[in-house]
Amino acid sequence: MFNALNQWVLNTKSWWLLALSALVLELTALYFQYGMGLEPCIMCIYQRVAIIGVMFAGIIGALGNKAFIGRALAFSIWGVSAIWGLLIAIEHVEMQSNAGSLFFSCDIVPNFPQWLPLHEWIPALFEATGDCGEISWSFLGYSMPQWMIVVYGVYSALFAVFLLSHLISLVSRNKA
Repeated sequence: MFNALNQWVLNTKSWWLLALSALVLELTALYFQYGMGLEPCIMCIYQRVAIIGVMFAGIIGALGNKAFIGRALAFSIWGVSAIWGLLIAIEHVEMQSNAGSLFFSCDIVPNFPQWLPLHEWIPALFEATGDCGEISWSFLGYSMPQWMIVVYGVYSALFAVFLLSHLISLVSRNKA
C-alpha cells in the first residue's frame, strides 16, 4: 500500500494536481473578493498566503519530484502551508464565534516580514479591507473559515499520508 502511495509522490501529475487545486481555491477567493464584493480580512489574507504556499509546493514537487531535495522542499512547504493555514482558519472561526469579545480583534495591516511586504507589493491580492468577525458568506450553514478548516484539514491529512508513505518506502528501499 505504501509503495502505491509513494508512486503518487514520484508522479509529476499528482504534484500538478496539488498545485491546480490550490490555484482553483485562490481564483475562487479572488472571485469572492472582486466578483461578489466580499472584502478579505487579515485572517483571510493569511489563509490566502497559505494556499499560495500549497500551490508553490505543488509546482516545486512537479518540477523537482525526481530529486530528493526537490521532494523534501515541496513536502516542507506543503506541510508548513497546510498546517499553518489550518491553525489560522481555526483561529478565524474562534474570532467569528466571539466577535463581540474584547479578547479577539484583528489587525488591518498584515504582519508580513519587512523583506516581504506582500500587501505593499501586490495590494490587489494581499490588502486586508474586511472585518475578521463578520460572516458575510456561508454555504450549507458554514462560514468561509469553517470551510477553510475542511480544506486545510484535507491538505494536512494528505500531506501526512503521502509523507509517511514516502518515508516508509525510502526506509524499506534502504533496508533491501
